[in-house]
Amino acid sequence: MNRRVARLRAVQALFQLDLIETSAVEEAVNSVLEEDETADEYLYDLVRGVEKEQASIDAKLGKHLDNWALDRLGTVDRAVMRTSVYEMMHREDVPLHVSVNEAIELAKAFGGTESGKFVNGALSSVMQEIER
Repeated sequence: MNRRVARLRAVQALFQLDLIETSAVEEAVNSVLEEDETADEYLYDLVRGVEKEQASIDAKLGKHLDNWALDRLGTVDRAVMRTSVYEMMHREDVPLHVSVNEAIELAKAFGGTESGKFVNGALSSVMQEIER
C-alpha cells in the first residue's frame, strides 16, 4: 500500500470513528480496506496517531480556522485536515508541502473544489507555523 492510498484509507477510517464516536481503530481500518488490500504500518500510524493526538491536533488546527469552529466542519474535511496536521507534527519523513498537497487532493476528491480551497487555506497556515 503506497502512502497516498494509506492516507485515503486513514481519512475513511477517521471519518467512521468520528461519525460513530467510537475508538475501535482496528475495526474502522478493516472496514475501509478493499478485498485485496492489507493495512500497513503507515495506515495504522496515521489512524492511531490522530486518535491519540487529537486534542493537540485540534488545538493547532483550531487556531487556523478563520471564523470557523472545528465542530462545524464537515466530517470528511475534519478527517482530512486532522490527518495532514498529524503528519506535519509527527512524521518528519513527510515534507510539509507533500502532506498539505495530499490533503488538498483528498478534500477535492471528497468535497469538490471549494473544499480543496478551504483545506488549502487552513493547512497552509498550519504549515507556516510548524515550518521545520
